[in-house]
Amino acid sequence: MRLLAVRRRRLSLAGQLLALQAVVVLLVVLGLTPVLLVQNDVAFRRTESRRVLATAENVADTRVLEAGLATGTNEGVPGEAERARATSGSSYVLVTDENGEVVHSSNPRDVGTTVTRPGPGRSWVGVVDEDGRSAIEARAPVQAIRARQDVLIGDVVGYVIIGRDYPTLWQRLGTTAPTLLIYVLVGSLVGLGGSLLLSRRIKRQTHGLEPNEIAGLVEHREAMLHGLREGVVGVDTSGRVTLVNDEAVRLLALDGSDPVGRPVAELPLPPSVTSVLAGETGASDLAVASAGRVLVLNQMPVVNQGLRIGWVTTVRDRTELVDLNRQLDVWRSTTDTLRSQAHEFSNRMHTIAGLIELEEYDEVAAFVATQAQARAGWADRVVARVEDAAVAALLVAKGSRATELGVRLDVEDDARLPALADDVSADLVTVIGNLVDNAMEAVAPTQGSVVVGLSCAGHAVEVRVSDDGPGVPDELVERVFAQGFSTKAPGAQGDPGERGWGLALCRVVCERRGGSVDVGRVTRAGDRRTVFTAVVPTDREVSS
Repeated sequence: MRLLAVRRRRLSLAGQLLALQAVVVLLVVLGLTPVLLVQNDVAFRRTESRRVLATAENVADTRVLEAGLATGTNEGVPGEAERARATSGSSYVLVTDENGEVVHSSNPRDVGTTVTRPGPGRSWVGVVDEDGRSAIEARAPVQAIRARQDVLIGDVVGYVIIGRDYPTLWQRLGTTAPTLLIYVLVGSLVGLGGSLLLSRRIKRQTHGLEPNEIAGLVEHREAMLHGLREGVVGVDTSGRVTLVNDEAVRLLALDGSDPVGRPVAELPLPPSVTSVLAGETGASDLAVASAGRVLVLNQMPVVNQGLRIGWVTTVRDRTELVDLNRQLDVWRSTTDTLRSQAHEFSNRMHTIAGLIELEEYDEVAAFVATQAQARAGWADRVVARVEDAAVAALLVAKGSRATELGVRLDVEDDARLPALADDVSADLVTVIGNLVDNAMEAVAPTQGSVVVGLSCAGHAVEVRVSDDGPGVPDELVERVFAQGFSTKAPGAQGDPGERGWGLALCRVVCERRGGSVDVGRVTRAGDRRTVFTAVVPTDREVSS
């Protein structure tokens, strides 16, 4: 059996509005019909009650009817009664004597029967139900207008009863239909015009897309957004989150709450991330630390019809990249140190070879002893204050680099650093290595000095690197820690892209552990120095 898949065609927006309008009109008709029927019933009662009562009273006042009933001959009564029925359009007419016995009726079978009198000398009108038939009935007394035998003026000699049958439901609907049709027609025309205008307006606002197309587009874009490998966060001009995808929630560690609709300031994020998301800083490849990760943020304004409606920030995980840069930095530092040592040893070997050729053997011995003592002195000074092997080796190696640059490198007399966990030691090597390299490059032109200070307090290690170089201008204090920013010209061994990572890497490493790094100026013994201070938290308590 072959099955054919038939695609169900969806109604357009205009069609849906028209269908809705039709349903509304139908509901209005259903609601109005009982109301109109009730109104019609009230109007029929009011109009016909007055009419039949007036007719009954007029007939009761006729001389022919009064004479026929007063004399008991009933002469002229049928003719007068039927004439009144035909003229008024009533359904039936009954004439009774003073005792209520019917002497004439539109229905001959009623003649001789007795009806209930409304009361002596009183007219009455109301609704009566007889034999399943409802009617508006009026009863008027016939009073004698002259005296006769046993009859005085004013005596009731009979009654006139005139009735008008109630119309059936279908008859009342027929009466109501014209009004109802007018309502339906006017409502339909207004609804049709309103639906067409509304659908055209909505289509202009939705660029001609139908609702199902809009829904499909939103679902498609939503799926694409949440399928990105980069985090995306949208914030409006009031600082509230309007959009966030799954990757952003994961990278920013926002799994515990729905950030959409909340102010950025209320999210559990570091101040550095909050300030970027709120649009306070125009971030471009800004490296920050959050939830144990190194993230790179880029922000762009969102503009619609020339008006800024918010910001969108992309979030990329660069933890592995930072770790690789840190390892590369260590290798590069080691390479520079080995190159410096090779250059230094080559010069010394040439000096020793020259002295041997001159047969200055005593000078050779003295030169070797002096060099050995100098190197051993720097290593001993470092090892005496730094128990961590990795940091001590780094400082010893930096001594050779300082010698090559003509810079005086020293450690503070009260510097102390115990052995640390491997991860803390690796982070300290990154921080100290970058800070010392920057300081030595800053003072190399003037052959200044660089001093390293180390201390521990509680669960943190404080690193201080000071130099007597030109320092950092006040307007650049914050920018020096930005990724890619550098006050130095590109070196011979790299392009500009290799600059601007050192201090940024220091800040990222410190902030990832919950620490900080900053720069200031101090004066010591009349010597004004630039001091970089880094605080690196540790997992366990350490003491100098």
